[in-house]
Amino acid sequence: MAKATARHILVKTKEKCEELKTQIESGEDFAKIAKLYSQCPSGRNGGDLGSFGPGQMVKEFDEIVFTGQLGEIHGPVQTQFGYHLIDITSRTE
Repeated sequence: MAKATARHILVKTKEKCEELKTQIESGEDFAKIAKLYSQCPSGRNGGDLGSFGPGQMVKEFDEIVFTGQLGEIHGPVQTQFGYHLIDITSRTE
């Protein structure tokens, strides 16, 4: 069964999400930005969500994690919780 590990940053607005993505792409540390801005409890751990399988996260999140390119920051991805930046750290098929 497929498994993935990922970290994310959750914010309320698309604009804030895009602003943070620009900062990360300009060299800011993902974990540091997550600790400062993420509204998810995982922010305390740099956004780390650990390991999970398909169907364990909301649909929009799941689709990115199990089909997106590793090594690239995905987002803004809108879910019922807000807007996410997603960094897929590993995936097995």
